[in-house]
Amino acid sequence: MYKNYVFDLYGTLVDIRTNEGKVYLWDRMAEMYGFYGAIYDRNELKKKYALYSAELEKKMKETEAYPEVDLSLVFKRLFTEKNVTVSDEIIDVIMKMFRVISTKFICLYEGVIPFLQELKVKGKKIYLLSNAQSNFTRPELQYLGLLSYFDGILISSEEACKKPGKSFYTKLLQRYHLNPKETIMIGNDSISDIQGSYEMGLDSLYIHTEISPECVEDLKSTYTIMDGDFRKVSNLILK
Repeated sequence: MYKNYVFDLYGTLVDIRTNEGKVYLWDRMAEMYGFYGAIYDRNELKKKYALYSAELEKKMKETEAYPEVDLSLVFKRLFTEKNVTVSDEIIDVIMKMFRVISTKFICLYEGVIPFLQELKVKGKKIYLLSNAQSNFTRPELQYLGLLSYFDGILISSEEACKKPGKSFYTKLLQRYHLNPKETIMIGNDSISDIQGSYEMGLDSLYIHTEISPECVEDLKSTYTIMDGDFRKVSNLILK
């Protein structure tokens, strides 16, 4: 039926809860920055983090309708603003720390691995198209045992654009030479995943999970699962 299966990650394959506003996170991050000589209290660090992220996004919007900020640039600027120089390796460690502390839990939805295995057995191609931060997501893909299943991975922070923008979808289709008529998008966001893929001429499957944004009334998906049961995906789109 389809040759290429393109997945969103968070809320589609992976259930995750994060809280980037909690006091404990910013206390620990301020300590970590202080260890390297960049002295912040938690309120200043949190405020500057938000400010620098917003400034970068505003600048990127001059050339891209749906930009994605690479947060490693923000974490590094938080050092340079205090006249401290650190390596990219340290930035990577600090971002992993930020992610681990801010994450309440992360796990695969039931049925994900069996379906990916089924796709592989049938010779299908599997791709990831995720609005995400590379320094967070690539380690999580490894941790969850997903990395080896993908024939191609596009993460928005690495591409400087995100869904539902056509730029991000176009990069996927062109980089891997995908025929839209042979490709389906599977995601839990009715705009980013479903509206975005619809405008690119792709079929789609919408799966509504607990962390899905509010679903639009004019849902453009070819297939729909409203109870979040990933185990139903195979019967709908793998024939």
